[in-house]
Amino acid sequence: MVVPELRPWQAARPHVVRIAGAVRPRLVRAVTAVKPPLVRVATAVRPRVARLTQAVKPQVTRPVRPKTWQYTAGAATAGLALAAVVVSAAGPWDATGQRTAERDRAAALDGTGGTDHGRKSDTSGTRARGPRPAPSAPSVLTGLTVGVTAVQSKPGAKSVADVLDPLLDDQALGSRHTAVVVDLGTGRRLYGTGADDALTPASTTKIATAVAALSAMGADHRFTTRTALEPGTKEVVLVGGGDPTLTARADDEEGWASLRALAADTAAALKKRGLRQVTLSYDTTLYAGPAQHPIGVNDNIAQVSALMADEGRTDDSTHGPVPRVADPAADAARRFGEFLNSAGIATTSPGLSKASGRAESLATVSSPPLSAVVERMLTNSDNDIAEALARQTAVATSGRADFAGGGKAIRAQLQKLALPLAGAEFKDGSGLNRDDRLTANLLTALLVKAGDPAHPELRPVLTGLPVAGFTGTLSARYSDGAAGVVRAKTGTLTGVNTLAGTVVDEDGRLLAFAFLTADTTDPAAAQSALDRTATALAACGCG
Repeated sequence: MVVPELRPWQAARPHVVRIAGAVRPRLVRAVTAVKPPLVRVATAVRPRVARLTQAVKPQVTRPVRPKTWQYTAGAATAGLALAAVVVSAAGPWDATGQRTAERDRAAALDGTGGTDHGRKSDTSGTRARGPRPAPSAPSVLTGLTVGVTAVQSKPGAKSVADVLDPLLDDQALGSRHTAVVVDLGTGRRLYGTGADDALTPASTTKIATAVAALSAMGADHRFTTRTALEPGTKEVVLVGGGDPTLTARADDEEGWASLRALAADTAAALKKRGLRQVTLSYDTTLYAGPAQHPIGVNDNIAQVSALMADEGRTDDSTHGPVPRVADPAADAARRFGEFLNSAGIATTSPGLSKASGRAESLATVSSPPLSAVVERMLTNSDNDIAEALARQTAVATSGRADFAGGGKAIRAQLQKLALPLAGAEFKDGSGLNRDDRLTANLLTALLVKAGDPAHPELRPVLTGLPVAGFTGTLSARYSDGAAGVVRAKTGTLTGVNTLAGTVVDEDGRLLAFAFLTADTTDPAAAQSALDRTATALAACGCG
């Protein structure tokens, strides 16, 4: 059984900056060293204050456009820094430094009243009571003007070991476990056990997939779906561009490419040419090899195709396991034909074809930037997006766009980044394949690389990590622990539980960690044990 689980960033100087978002009643310190006057970003969060630690160069970096947030983490000795992040209004942060998903979650928890946050879909439940504004929420992240002396001490490897060793010895973590903890401020490993032992990583594989895709294509890359008219034939070809976020929904508000919009634009282009009846075909030749994942038919993933709408889902869900259509490409083409019909263009039943080089372009729709696609993949542990990104990485590097080619492309990109690949095996992009192998050393190195100012294109790997107690696969976890402080990618297969991400410790330091287990027998107990371990890191004043 398988259990489911923006743009270029500005580089920063190698000074240490920490990020902490906490909304539970525990205190996370925020330390910002700036040129006088000190700048406050402070809004109360629930009964207690959430602290955010930053140590920045002695001047204030102002947001370059409305509704942005910048954060930086650096390394004076290793040159490992989380570069200044500027996320646009469409990104995950707003002007107060609050992650928008956290804002929505806090709104649902904190009652009614306040401003309209601009979303038609109201997850807080207020919509059922009429068209009233969504509840306003306090900032989840709060910056305090505390002196830098509060974070002068350095974590010591021995004290970190004292904290983690007993927790990792929990029998719930199976017969084998590996772990690594790295201080992102210094690049120094604080803890390691079995660091170079390669284990099945499950969905933490997506961190590697994200780094490889962003490295190969850049954070601004977009996937384009188009229509083309074959000359002299009245044949319209719907050409799949490998956009895993293409949607046929009428009420999409996230900026994903719309199949309906493509049909409307195509119909308009055809009418200008005096065509109101066409032969409809669809082209899936961007990808090669088998479409079915080696795990077989499974609610966690559709057949991998260069053309699909809403991931071939058979309901209105946008993430999580659900039965899929048997042929996502044929289903997308059928729905596209229906939209054309509604727009006044009669079509035949769609059939497979390949657009020729002579075909005339009619219309196109493009995905949001790759940065946003990566964030969605990581936050929701989206297997369909992950497999698409593996193939797109292969396409971008002139490889064969199948499972094997995607794995080779991922490895090649990580090798270019000088990451430790000993023992690593990439059989897919999602981590559903039990033959995948990663080490705790590689996982933490990937997170550190994502914070390297020399690679600002990798920043979405960090901003896309699920936030404990708030977003994605961690939304229902850490209710009694480090909510808002732990940000991590989960991984779960039968007998396998993994967790890799970042955490802000009690001294306000940003740490990268990776925990992998093997032969677990109780997934819930293993998950809880990993959560306790990450929470212990958050509470560790290991200076």
